[in-house]
Amino acid sequence: MGFLRWIAGILIIFWLLGLVLNIGGGLIHALIVIAVILFVFDVIGRRGR
Repeated sequence: MGFLRWIAGILIIFWLLGLVLNIGGGLIHALIVIAVILFVFDVIGRRGR
């Protein structure tokens, strides 16, 4: 699950860059939704251990 955390972190960085630079439009918001979903899966996976 560590790999999912890295992907989620990268997606959040891209989302923040999109907000600051006003690029990407709807794609940026789709990326943040994917990042949140990956983060939730990571948290759920850690509780199962």
